[in-house]
Amino acid sequence: MTAKWMSVAEIKQKIGESSAEEVTADYLEAIKKSKINGYVTVSDRALEKSKEIDSEGHKGPLAGVPIAIKDNISVQGLPNSCGSRMLENYVPPFNAHVIEKLIEAGAVILGKTNMDEFAMGSSTESSYFGPVLNPWDLERVPGGSSGGSAAVVAAGEAPFALGSDTGGSIRCPASFCGVVGLKPTYGAVSRYGAVAYANSLEQIGPLANNVEDIAVLMDVIAGHDARDSTSVPEEKTDYQAALKDDIKGLKIGVPKEYFGEGISPGVEKAVWDAIHHCEALGASWEEVSMPHTKYALASYYIIAMSEASSNLARFDGTRYGFREAGETWHSLISKTRAEGFGDEVKRRILIGTYALSAGYHDKYYLKALKVRTLVKQDFEKALSKVDVLMAPTMPNPAFKVGEKIEDPLALYLSDVNTVPINLAGVPSMSVPCGFTDGLPVGLQIIGKPFDEPTLLRTAYTFEQNTDYHSRRPPEVA
Repeated sequence: MTAKWMSVAEIKQKIGESSAEEVTADYLEAIKKSKINGYVTVSDRALEKSKEIDSEGHKGPLAGVPIAIKDNISVQGLPNSCGSRMLENYVPPFNAHVIEKLIEAGAVILGKTNMDEFAMGSSTESSYFGPVLNPWDLERVPGGSSGGSAAVVAAGEAPFALGSDTGGSIRCPASFCGVVGLKPTYGAVSRYGAVAYANSLEQIGPLANNVEDIAVLMDVIAGHDARDSTSVPEEKTDYQAALKDDIKGLKIGVPKEYFGEGISPGVEKAVWDAIHHCEALGASWEEVSMPHTKYALASYYIIAMSEASSNLARFDGTRYGFREAGETWHSLISKTRAEGFGDEVKRRILIGTYALSAGYHDKYYLKALKVRTLVKQDFEKALSKVDVLMAPTMPNPAFKVGEKIEDPLALYLSDVNTVPINLAGVPSMSVPCGFTDGLPVGLQIIGKPFDEPTLLRTAYTFEQNTDYHSRRPPEVA
């Protein structure tokens, strides 16, 4: 029996009955037959590592379990391209904190997954290595920017994966691909070793086919890291202990602003059906208002692009990565950045540089920071009355490849329900809650800072009483 689509618990049982090498070989075979362009690099050390685990009898919680890693998280000895020509041949000499934790736990890294260039996008179409295709419909996008990570999990090419989420980059592809994705509280997981896009917004987080595997992965990767100044020294949380099939008495807030203009009727119905299902399981719900939501998208994009403008200044061809020859230092940098970056990245750098420039800093960047505070206060007020918030993850199901790539504004608008969460720094996860026109719909569950256990319990209960998470894409089955 192939390991494809097995849970982590099932994979560990299979390893005990056969071997880690056999499990890894199963996934490598699935990757070889892939139609979705989910991986940028497949590790040539994966089989060797699994053989070592078999021979040494590794006892870690993930001993022999394969995992896929988004290509902006540093893995020593594997390319870390960030989906860009600029870093096409860059190989980091060190491991990110989360990778150190995975290796310590005995995980086998299958490879690096395709992504929107420098994590800037909602469709994984801006990758220098070509678009990722959605396993549910090969003519559609998988969402972004962690589209490769979500797609390989949905397609059975990895049991779970790591992504990063700056404005919805884990939850968007989780919703479009019908998998579970968690954006942890800002500071819960170390960002050391992740290539920065917007430092004050982004978090590394897990994607998997079920809630239990999300908890398993969080138990490994979460926790304080002194090398990351944004890592919060909270007490270690037992995420798996939260997996109880019980939401009796849970108070759900439904923010009316998240069901606004432009939401697909099929998505709205699936999400309301999920909320009513939770009500039938013993929870209660009430409508809440988050009045500053309408300003969140503009605030987010000004802050994110400003931080990107600063962070990406280091990619200039003088130290590492892609280099275009120039007669002078100035022309070398200018040509390198013109040729090394794609259109979307250049667009965001230019907008961010403009927002930070003299005369405009106060008008745009400073104002965006003030709006961010108001958005955060909306969450604090709403979450003081309820345990969790529930809303659609994305306003629509996955759209067709090429449909929005020429219209950046339409792409940005698709993030309307995910970016406020990053501005506030609270945890949020997307779980499959239905289908519309044969495409998956994600229910977004939003919680209080560092209260991932309540999110996991809520999502786990919903999952135990529905079967959406167990359905598989026909395109790759």
